Amino acid sequence: MKVIDHINQSSGTLISFEILPPLKGKGIQSLYNHLDPLMEFKPSFINVTYHRSEHVFKKKSDGTFEKVVVRKRPGTESICASIMNKYNVDTVPHLICGGFGINETEDALINLNYLGIDNVLVLRGDAAKNESGFEPEPGGHQYAIDLLKQVRNLNAGIYLEEDLKNTSQTKFCIGVAGYPEKHFEAPNMESDLKYLKAKVDAGADYIVTQMFFDNAKYFAFVNACREIGITVPIIPGLKPVYTRKQLTVLPKTFHIDLPTSLSDEMARCKTDLDVEKVGTEWMLQQSKELKKAGVPVLHYYTLGRPHIVANVVKELV
Repeated sequence: MKVIDHINQSSGTLISFEILPPLKGKGIQSLYNHLDPLMEFKPSFINVTYHRSEHVFKKKSDGTFEKVVVRKRPGTESICASIMNKYNVDTVPHLICGGFGINETEDALINLNYLGIDNVLVLRGDAAKNESGFEPEPGGHQYAIDLLKQVRNLNAGIYLEEDLKNTSQTKFCIGVAGYPEKHFEAPNMESDLKYLKAKVDAGADYIVTQMFFDNAKYFAFVNACREIGITVPIIPGLKPVYTRKQLTVLPKTFHIDLPTSLSDEMARCKTDLDVEKVGTEWMLQQSKELKKAGVPVLHYYTLGRPHIVANVVKELV
């Protein structure tokens, strides 16, 4: 079932989760152990992130170095299928530009369609760790909107091989990312919103936001979107804080602000367990306010801390 259909058929706020695929070398049971505590809340869908491959240099016996491609979290397509099979819940695989040519992207979409997966979240993705800025794969997409258009083409039965006859159409529901505090590469919020509207006009069905810790910024973002004619659902993305280190890591990595009251309270904590209690209560209050405002979905970035998310959601249902 498509994400947009879940939203349109619901009379209240839905719950969804986002998870990381297991690291290479870990079995599927590690993922099930992560999801089991969350399934009692009957999520409408589960997002599965994708992490691009990395280039590392390994020293050879002759003293020279060999460039090797390493993918630390492989298997997104099979992970989505496994989740659907075990839990009977819809999945949303992330689809990125980085590391893929357009032919590889088409093959991935065809495989997802074969598996009965109706949803994708289309992202440009981050720059590779050894790059100062994002560089597309040769023959790959530079921007998320170009990737979105490729998905829409398949939905219309248009494949890269133009001479194919009697092609079948896919039926992907397409989500895109939004940034309540502006994408860090955008010169200003107005520019960022312009590009977001272009993706919606090109066929995006809904928006899911980057994490934020100040609901006022989400509400302002939604209002700004509506003012320029973006009418699709805008799903808030929420993440718990649970270590003092995140006071600096989150702003640096995700280019977001932590509210002063939250950062002050975290700074006063003596242990990470104390921080986790603060983060749990903060996310609970965020969730209650957002639910009261009638947001379509509360989307939780679980990212290795399912028990924190579970403790919050159980207070909402």
